[in-house]
This record gives sequence, structure tokens and C-alpha cells, in this order.
Amino acid sequence: MNEIDPARRFTATAVRKLEASATKETPAGINEVARQVASQYRRDTMSPVMVSGVVRLIELALMFASGLAAYFWYVGVFEYLPWQYPLAIASISLLAVILLDVADCYQIAALMRPFNHVGRIVLCWSAAFALMAVAAFFMKMSQDYSRVLFAIWFATGLALLLVFRLVLSRLIRRWARDGRMERRAVIVGGGKAAETLIRSVEKQPYNDIRICGIFDDRDDSRSPPIVAGYPKLGTISELIAFARIARIDMLIVSLPITAETRVLQLLKKLWVLPVDIRLSAHSNALQFRPRSYSYIGAVPMLDIFDKPINGWDSVAKRAFDIVFSIIGIVLFSPVMLATAIAIKLDSKGPVLFKQKRHGFNNEVVEVYKFRSMYAEQSDPTARKTVTKNDPRVTRVGRFIRKTSIDELPQFFNSLFGSLSLVGPRPHAVAAQSHNLLYNEVVDGYFARHKVKPGVTGWAQINGWRGEMDTNEKIRMRTEYDLFYIENWSMLFDLKILLLTPVRLLNTENAY
Repeated sequence: MNEIDPARRFTATAVRKLEASATKETPAGINEVARQVASQYRRDTMSPVMVSGVVRLIELALMFASGLAAYFWYVGVFEYLPWQYPLAIASISLLAVILLDVADCYQIAALMRPFNHVGRIVLCWSAAFALMAVAAFFMKMSQDYSRVLFAIWFATGLALLLVFRLVLSRLIRRWARDGRMERRAVIVGGGKAAETLIRSVEKQPYNDIRICGIFDDRDDSRSPPIVAGYPKLGTISELIAFARIARIDMLIVSLPITAETRVLQLLKKLWVLPVDIRLSAHSNALQFRPRSYSYIGAVPMLDIFDKPINGWDSVAKRAFDIVFSIIGIVLFSPVMLATAIAIKLDSKGPVLFKQKRHGFNNEVVEVYKFRSMYAEQSDPTARKTVTKNDPRVTRVGRFIRKTSIDELPQFFNSLFGSLSLVGPRPHAVAAQSHNLLYNEVVDGYFARHKVKPGVTGWAQINGWRGEMDTNEKIRMRTEYDLFYIENWSMLFDLKILLLTPVRLLNTENAY
């Protein structure tokens, strides 16, 4: 993969340009060369974890369908043992997928090189049949089933599996070459340690890591501008802006564990990003138990932070949002219709109010609300917080703000994907407390944006809603939001969703 990395396409002229622009920063806080590299990675990629999961589902379906086809062809359409045969076929198919998973046949390297794993595939497929045969023998049911049918299924199912793997390997290789399936990584820290790490990663055959560049606070005399063919694109502070633009998946810190103070300083800056953070253990003398490591090929990494709600968790959460958003829209449609009519009768202006707020990964999203202020006095930036008896709020506005009815249009935000139903509440881009932006009040405030913001959240049902008129309120809301991110589960989301209507009865801080 690395031979086509945009980060390595630097001629002598480009290197001079990098050096010349080292102090020239764009408005986003990164130099022009770093911005050009980041712009080449803007497109979202397919997660290898998701690809592997989808392959499991496809192979399960293939095995079951081939078994069912063999049953229909040899026995007839549900003419004999109409539910027992399908149950046995489904059990063998599921067992085969589990065994293939245990044998690491769903790793990306295995999917890329199917011929190297034919033995394991045949063994797992055979083991699934053998285990079911043993189970049927001890249950005294084996005489009821046709051995010819299962022999036919064994042969056709295995053939389908191998052909599918062969086609899939070609697809995955193409996706890897085109940059459509990869994990984008940045090396944090330069010099010899970074070069050793990069060489080790590049030696790993068929790994899914694409190194996008290097970031280091040290000057060129201590950390060269080009390491192993990759450019040093800026400092650690600039890395945060770069990682958001380039949609980086992983930060690999190439510093020794013994450099404790420096590692902690880096992590304090970087933990706000929605990425996996790994500490390279390749050249460390300290050794940990094998379970302490994750690996890129054979290169050991210590897991420092994991991206929250990632992989299949994100799929489950999205499905949760879609289902419950539709339910919410249906249930509250009479209330929303009545509210729209009341707003129109009460004051001039549009029914809906749109406000730009910080979303996932600090991206700006447009959030819908019912208009609660006089149109000419609306404050899209939320620079001035709404207070008790605020003259800008209409009569209808006071009621819908108290009862949170003004938030109901955000069910559509959740349905379309800019918000989640449950998550940290999104704050307006220019929201302030005592003339300070929220991120200036709370250290690590932007860590709230490691997940998609929500219509409701853990902070809100614990009383931290409404006016944020003190710095302590901002800190407490952020603390509850971070607790939610670190402890997320589907049951936690369901709990928050069910408690929201009850907790909204407390309208003390809602104006």
C-alpha cells in the first residue's frame, strides 16, 4: 500500500516548499503543506473491522443458503423433517463461522491471502460437520438425517466458500490500493525511533495501516524534516487540526515508555481526538504480558486510548437512532403540529430555528429547534445566554423552552444522522460563559466531541441543562458527558432515553 501514499510524494522541490512554509500557517492552525496532505485524505474509508464483520454475515448466509438448496434438491421443499433440517443447517453454518473466527480466518491478512489459509478453512468447515455429527450421535438422531445430503452440502458449501474468498481477496487488494479500505495513522515523535517504527510497520505484509505523516515538537536539528520517506508536517498542536481534517484513525506515539513526562504531556493534548492512540513498544526494553499488547502485523503496541463507539457499536447505535427517532416523530407529531401553529399565531417569523453547533470531531452541524424568540431578536450564535424572564423569548417560547418541546425537531436531526438520540448535548459554536468560550473554561472540553452529540444526554437527566451561567456548570456538564463517553453501552442509551421524559419535569434551570 505504501508505495502510493500521498504523504511520500515529495520531490526535492516539495521538501524545500515544506521547509519554507514551516512557519506559514493557515487559519485552521496548520501549515499549507500539511493542509494539502490532509485534503487528500478527506474521503471516508471502509473500516477493516466493518469489512471483516460483513464477510462473516455473507459467509453465514452462503453456507445456510447452500445447505438449504441441497435439502430442497435432494429431499424436497419441507417434505421431511421440515424444521429439523433447517435448524441443523443453520447450526452447522453458525458453528463454522465461529470456528473460522477462532482460527483468525477473518483477519484482513487472511482475507487478502486465501490460498495461504485454505487448510484452516477446510479444517474449520470439516470440524463443524464433525461436531454436529457427534452431537446427533449422542442424541440418537443421526439415523434420521441423510448422509448423502450432508455430503453434497459439504462439497458445494466448501466450493462456494473458497470461490467467495478468492473474489473477495481481489476486491480487498483493490480497495487497499485505492485507499478505500485502510486505517490512517500518524506517527507522533520523529527521529531514529520513528524511522525504526516505520520500517517495522512497512515490513508487515498486507497490513491495513497507511502512514500519513509525522508530527514532532522538536526542531529539525533534533528531528529531521523527512523520516523514512515521510514528511514532518508540523507540531503536536498542529496535529489536532490535521487529524480532524484528514479523518485520522490512529496516532502511534514513537517515544520510549521511560520518557514518562513527555508521553504524558502528549497524551494530555491528544486525548480529545476521536482516534485510537497507541504507544509503540517495538524498541522498548520493558516487556509486558502478551495480553497488554495489540499488534500491527508483528509490531507490538500498547493501547492507551480507544476510539469510543467504534466498528459494530457505531452500527448498533445508528440503528437505535433510526428506530427510536421514527417512533418519536410518530408519537410527537400532534404536539409538533400544535406547536408550529401556536408559534405562527403568536409572533411573526419562521416556525423553525436553525443553529450551527459543534458536532462529532468538532465539525459544525445545523441543529433544528422550534423558534422560541422573536424573529428579529434571535441569536443564532448563542453568544448571549438566555436568562430568566429574557425579553427576547415569546410567550409560546417560554412554555416550549420550559417543557423542552422546542427540541422535538431534533428527532429529524437524529434520523438524518447529524445528531444521535443520546450523547453530549451540542453547544453553539460561539457559546460563552463570562466572555470566555466553553473550551477556554474547561481543559479538554473538546473531548465531548469524540462521539456524535445527542438530543438528550447523561448530563441533562442529572440536572445539568438550561442556562450555563457559571464556569462550574460548564465543568460539571463536561464531566458528565465524559463519563457517558467512557461508559457507553446500548443499555446506558436506553436508560437515558427512558429517564428523559421523567427528568424533564424538573424545569428549574430551563428558561
